[in-house]
Formats: sequence, C-alpha cells, structure tokens
Amino acid sequence: MKIYLASANIDDIRWAVRRRLIDGVLTTHALVAEQAPGSEYDLLVEICRVAAGPVLVTAHALTAADVYRDARALAKISDQITVQIPFLEDVVEAIHRLATDGVRVAATLIFSAAQALLAARAGAAGVVVPVDDLDGAGHDASAVLRELRSVFDSTGAEADVVALRPTNAAQFAACAAAGVDGVAVSTEVLRALLVHPLTDRGLDQFLYDLSRQHASWSLV
Repeated sequence: MKIYLASANIDDIRWAVRRRLIDGVLTTHALVAEQAPGSEYDLLVEICRVAAGPVLVTAHALTAADVYRDARALAKISDQITVQIPFLEDVVEAIHRLATDGVRVAATLIFSAAQALLAARAGAAGVVVPVDDLDGAGHDASAVLRELRSVFDSTGAEADVVALRPTNAAQFAACAAAGVDGVAVSTEVLRALLVHPLTDRGLDQFLYDLSRQHASWSLV
C-alpha cells in the first residue's frame, strides 16, 4: 500500500521524504494556490523534484474541454504526474480521451463501488475515495472501500483505489485492512500516526532505567 502526503507544503513533503514515510504526494489546486499564489506551476515542478515519486494533482476545470486542456498541461510537467479529475457525467468523455492519449487520470469524488467501476471503465488509472466525507455523511467508509475492492477484484478492474484523508490511526488501519492501493493523509495525521500513548510510556521507562544505570556506574 502506498502512502501519499496530502499537502503542497515543500517543507512538509521534504520532512516526510527524508524519513521514508511516503511514496508520493496528493495535492489540489487550492493547496498549491495557497502555498504559492501566482506561481503554481513552479511549485508543482518543485513538488515533483522533492517527492521523487507519484504526484497526484487536481485539474482546475469542470467542463470536458477545459479538463482535457488543463490535464494535458499538467501532465507535461513531469512523468510523475497523475491528474485528478472529478467524476462527473460531463467530463467522463475527457477521462477516456486523456487515457487514450497516455495521460494518467485519477477520478475523484468517488463515493460508491458503482462510480468507481464506471470510472475505471472510462479509463481512470485510479479512483480517489474521500473517507472523511463518507464518515461525515453517516456512511461506513471502510465498508465502502471493502465493497469497492471486492468489485474491482471480481471484475478485473485495474485502477488503483486511494483512500483520501483518514483522520486518525484507526481509520488509517481500516483503509489498509480494506485492501486499498494507497492512502493519502495530511501532515498532521501522518505525524500523529508515529506516536502512541504506550510508546510514550515505554520511552519514559527506558529513560528511567537508563538514568538508574548511569547512576550505578557513577558509584563504581
């Protein structure tokens, strides 16, 4: 399972890459614009350089013609780029056209196995499922992911399943157990996954034992 950092902050990406915590980056037009207003292209180039892995970037358009044009431009930045496109009826044709042209596309706003299967049939190389939105709307996100995985496996669909924004360690583990191909987490969640109360307790005990050992040495 790949882990993506959902961010456009270069310092956060560099932090995660140096610690070998992530396989790539998932970002959006809004995140990029927030970090570098007016210099989005340069920031995307830098993200690709630092990430050194897959980079999922959102096309900033909603009509088929605009999506196609924007996605082609984004794909030219780097071979690492997968263009995220919202799975809407009006842009399904663009997804298929881009896939035919060799542009990797990930369909976003996927909330059901049926949507995911149709996106894969249209040519999407991946489907992005917002876990936090599903849970917030009262759905069982892990059940949706399990059903989606089962449908893909039984039909031979080749698109990757990426779970987006699990908010805690339990949700992250549930996504992994559901058999997803990737999970995209914020920097805050990724940092939180590194810690556990029992880890802190164990560290305190280790430091206590170490201090006692040093004290005994000083008496020798």
